Amino acid sequence: MANSILTAFVKEALERGQARPAIRTALLDAGWRAEEVDESLSAFAETAFPVAVPRPQSYLSAREAFFYLLFFIVLSVVAYNLGSLLFALIDTAVPDKIEQPYRYWGGSDTQIRSAIAGLIVGTPIFFWLARILLKARRSNPALQRSRIRKWLIYVSLVIAGTILVADAISVVYNFLSGELTLRFALKALVVAAIAGAIFGYFITNAERDEANGI
Repeated sequence: MANSILTAFVKEALERGQARPAIRTALLDAGWRAEEVDESLSAFAETAFPVAVPRPQSYLSAREAFFYLLFFIVLSVVAYNLGSLLFALIDTAVPDKIEQPYRYWGGSDTQIRSAIAGLIVGTPIFFWLARILLKARRSNPALQRSRIRKWLIYVSLVIAGTILVADAISVVYNFLSGELTLRFALKALVVAAIAGAIFGYFITNAERDEANGI
């Protein structure tokens, strides 16, 4: 965020009718860095209104960062355990005759119990956090411009997109190698469905924010 003294100076200069290039030159001559000057100038809209009109600023608070970080962590926990559960069910429904004799006793049961435990704990927390964040954004529109929310959305898009590409590559590779079994195909479909759902949800949010100028 721009220096408060610099922002106050820019605001007063604009309200006195000074041109932006002249303000910028004066501040640079005074020793301010170009980045600081440009940030302060961009904080005000270019309008003919007699008073400097501030632009909407990105929102950031420690409480908000905590809830968003926790939300995305719990989302990853739920996604992982859902995938683990479906993988275990696929292993049970479509056993591998080669792997079966060497599989440790109770392996699928242990994996299923662990995944169900993760979902039982994680899913209610996930929906609770989603409800809190949605309610907060509706009551305070400024939260739509959250920096932490925007960053985490795009980080999630990168991760989900990378998983989708890697999943597609593995399917094509196994197909070309003649090793595309039913069990592998089902697991690849599970990965694509979970990662695709996450990618689709967040890309929709990102596009809506861009359309609204957020």
